[in-house]
Amino acid sequence: MDEQEFLKKLGLKIKTLRKERKLSLDALAKQHGFEKANLSRLESGRSNPTAITLLKISAALEVSVHKFFEE
Repeated sequence: MDEQEFLKKLGLKIKTLRKERKLSLDALAKQHGFEKANLSRLESGRSNPTAITLLKISAALEVSVHKFFEE
């Protein structure tokens, strides 16, 4: 798996978890102090998040960080 494919899979996992919680991109961004544009880039695989960003998103989605990397 190359880097771009990895980022797309990571973004898709975050998007899936967000939708399972019935949160819009805008709602998640507003509720937890994220920028909507940054979340959008992350979910589409166009951004490489820091570990701290993943930690904050996992807290907002109420999952552990490792959930983002499960197949």
